Amino acid sequence: MASSTKLSGFITYKDALKLTAKQNAENHQNFINPGLVRLLGFLNFDKLFVRAENCSVWDSDGNEYIDFLGAYGALNIGHNNSEVIEALKSVDALPNFLQISLNPLTGALASNLAHLCPGELKHSFFSNSGAEAVEGALKLARASSGKSRIVSCEGSFHGKTFGALSVTGRKKYQKPFSPMLPGVSFVPFGNADALRKALAAKDVAAFIVEPIQGEGGIIVPPVGYLRDVRKICSETGTLFIVDEIQTGLGRTGRMFACEYEDVSPDIMCLAKSLGGGIMPLAAYIATEKVWKSAYGTLDKAVLHTSTFGGNTRAVTAGLAALEVTLREDLPGQAEEKGKYFLAELQKLKLKYPIIKEVRGRGLMLGIEFAQPKNNFLNKVTRGNFEKLSYEYVGSLIAGELLNKHHIITAYTLNNPKVIRLEPPLTISYEQIDKFLKALDTVCHRNKGFFGVVRSSSKTVIVSFLKKKFHS
Repeated sequence: MASSTKLSGFITYKDALKLTAKQNAENHQNFINPGLVRLLGFLNFDKLFVRAENCSVWDSDGNEYIDFLGAYGALNIGHNNSEVIEALKSVDALPNFLQISLNPLTGALASNLAHLCPGELKHSFFSNSGAEAVEGALKLARASSGKSRIVSCEGSFHGKTFGALSVTGRKKYQKPFSPMLPGVSFVPFGNADALRKALAAKDVAAFIVEPIQGEGGIIVPPVGYLRDVRKICSETGTLFIVDEIQTGLGRTGRMFACEYEDVSPDIMCLAKSLGGGIMPLAAYIATEKVWKSAYGTLDKAVLHTSTFGGNTRAVTAGLAALEVTLREDLPGQAEEKGKYFLAELQKLKLKYPIIKEVRGRGLMLGIEFAQPKNNFLNKVTRGNFEKLSYEYVGSLIAGELLNKHHIITAYTLNNPKVIRLEPPLTISYEQIDKFLKALDTVCHRNKGFFGVVRSSSKTVIVSFLKKKFHS
């Protein structure tokens, strides 16, 4: 009797697949994150998507959208890649979690990564998310070096778990959870001289850096910066951690972005597209010297572990995804398509003042929109107008692209004036041209921030009325 009572409100997975958009939103409102539901609803981003294939997704009304967000770089080989799905079917009878054995598939993936990664990177630890990979890398650096200080970059993003958040360079995400881990300091990104000063005392365990800052606004450092970093870290006895979570596995036109400068780190973090866009999979990879000094003895071999890390299905997806990436030369495709895309975006920048800058490498591109200057409104609103335009101009334009042109994008977390473009590396030139035409239309119709606000407001009001009267 008790069991039947508990099941009276239970939603089966078959029931969940039949939920309407309104029912789905109510579940999220009541049981997950009401604030996020309101934010997505305000921008009309709360659509119910029911199918996905390669670079396209379809909503419950049958409308097709082109995905230029690509799950923040997690969909390098596209949505629901058939080879990854077939690979997962082939292991469905194998034990998925079995810690008292050595999984041959996990070992194979680690071997492949050791062959693919630059320099002497060799030993892998598998986990489920990029933040976990960063956590593991920071722990490894401390255990290996015997030092505790960590240096990171202003504007960086390495995750939101506690250690990863402590080395993330934006106060907005740290303040509610302060104090952060002690012994962490920040230097300007791309400034080798500042790093040299920060490491001069030779008391720093590691310097962690993204080859291109993703959430910082797709910021590409000066040429030679990573080479300088490698040299400075070697001279000061500081371990060099490269966070390739977003840039890795072909995204920037090389297998790893640090290869543009022939740089080899001591530790590298990977995630996002490593799982083929289907399974959660992440890794940090270290040189033999670093690994052995931290975990090389029997009593230290299990200092850092993960229940789900390196499970059969996740690493199988990783093996299949790497095979597709290499066979289809997706890094080469990203380089060629990225050059075309960037050149065409530069033409739009010359045409429209609202586009302040376009930048990036491969298919990791950013469009920064100009902030309006209105001293009167800033004075009247005590600076809130400037803050509003900074925080929402990117999201409003992303809303225009989604609701009027069926193109999925998003702004970068640390620099919301910037819309990121990280489509699957399988994106076609025809789909790129559709994006360019849509952005041209948006910029032509909306000459500045006020135009975007007016246009977006109409869309939001219409969406609100539809939801109100159809509910």
